[in-house]
Amino acid sequence: MSKIGGKIRTQNDYGKKVGLFVGEVVAVNPSAEQYVSILGFDAKEDAEDQVYTGESKDQNPYLRLDFWIRQVGEEDGFQNKVVFFVEDRIRVNKDETKTQFINNIGICSWAEDEEDLASWFTDRPYRKAKSGEEELYGFLRSWLGKIDYFDKEEPAELELNFKKLMKGDVSELTSQIGGDYTTPFISLATVITKEVKDEIKEYQGIYNKAFAPEYSMKQFRLLDYNDDMVQANLEKKSFKDRKIYEKFVANIIGDYGCKDFYLLSELSDYDASMNVVANDSTMSSEDDSSEPTY
Repeated sequence: MSKIGGKIRTQNDYGKKVGLFVGEVVAVNPSAEQYVSILGFDAKEDAEDQVYTGESKDQNPYLRLDFWIRQVGEEDGFQNKVVFFVEDRIRVNKDETKTQFINNIGICSWAEDEEDLASWFTDRPYRKAKSGEEELYGFLRSWLGKIDYFDKEEPAELELNFKKLMKGDVSELTSQIGGDYTTPFISLATVITKEVKDEIKEYQGIYNKAFAPEYSMKQFRLLDYNDDMVQANLEKKSFKDRKIYEKFVANIIGDYGCKDFYLLSELSDYDASMNVVANDSTMSSEDDSSEPTY
């Protein structure tokens, strides 16, 4: 008598995607158990996947933050993590002539001296920024998009306990999941191309330096921002004249923008034939500037 049975194999490869999607945060630095209960698949066998804290080569503590984002409004929608690295190191520019400062709602500004900071910035409590905070707080302002930053009677605050973070405590963040301040937002799914031990490998990613409000998605259905002419016309606009979704695009296509493969249109299946991996603009260095210096 024949027998058919056994444990159902977990399928982790959903195929790579590129493009814009509206998502929501469903987990932050999940444990092995949360990979199953929240994300719906077994964690990788490599236990290092759940080790989020470490020490840089300069012996500075750092934290890797994995925000898992799930596409809204779609059954079995796309989900992946957007990654941030925060290091216990004051951020300065390359020649160490300027320091970055951050205020209590996550806005950053550069200056050679504190006295040079603009009054609009210093009207709020501020401090020297740590490496990685600019990207992290930029994301938080999109995710916690219902906070009213302009109310003068009840001034907004957006500042995490840095010491707790460096110990791997992300409870302040997980407590916000599904909370009053959260709102869906637009993210950019990318394919990261890396050379690892003389082998070209591709990974699913989400760009961590630009996000946009959910309502902006209609603009990307009306106009093809993959078109060179559309991009050229956008770059001619001054910063103050750009709409919020245009600033989002400009951050991606600019000289310091996304270096991975992407499309500025709605989420679609990744076509590897479109990705010229030999081009330096699509090849990601293993020593990404957003990561701690190991």
